Amino acid sequence: MIVVDSSVWIDFFNGAATRQTALLDDILGVEPVLTGDLILCEVLQGFRSSRDARRARNALDTLFFAPMVGREIALASARNYRRLRARGVTVRKTIDMLIATFCLENGHRLLHADRDFDVIEAHLGLQTV
Repeated sequence: MIVVDSSVWIDFFNGAATRQTALLDDILGVEPVLTGDLILCEVLQGFRSSRDARRARNALDTLFFAPMVGREIALASARNYRRLRARGVTVRKTIDMLIATFCLENGHRLLHADRDFDVIEAHLGLQTV
């Protein structure tokens, strides 16, 4: 299953033409796409108009959904963060660490446009699209 990070969804809903939004456009309706609570919150909080937020939510509601954070993911995320920090790497955003750990623990691939995930891929084996 492919998890699409909010960094890609935000560009997608803003009409930005990027490599990642092109990939997203290619996989929608073809491959299973999963979203979760953290991504849903990050994406929807950015809309200024309720109408646009509602449209985006309707689109996101057509995807598979899973809660991303619970006790085990929180603990694994903290371990992963400490592992990276011990290697001299700091992930800037806790939510990115949680999303990456959710993907690592569940065998999901991640489509993203955020450099924090690059270091997680390099050091912890995060599978990306």
